[in-house]
Amino acid sequence: MDNLNRIKVVLVEQKRTGKWLAEQLGKSHCTVSKWCSNAIQPDLKTMSQIAKLLNVKLTDLINNAI
Repeated sequence: MDNLNRIKVVLVEQKRTGKWLAEQLGKSHCTVSKWCSNAIQPDLKTMSQIAKLLNVKLTDLINNAI
């Protein structure tokens, strides 16, 4: 599967963890882990929430090489 999102990359750049993101969103760590590995993708509303939490543009979370 292609890497559609850059959530893991942005988390690393900001020295944040998937656990932190899961707590902020009220989601399970397992779900966030699947997002970070691109096994599944969050919906657009959730992507927008992630962008807000990480203080980045939504487009910064999407891999533009697709």
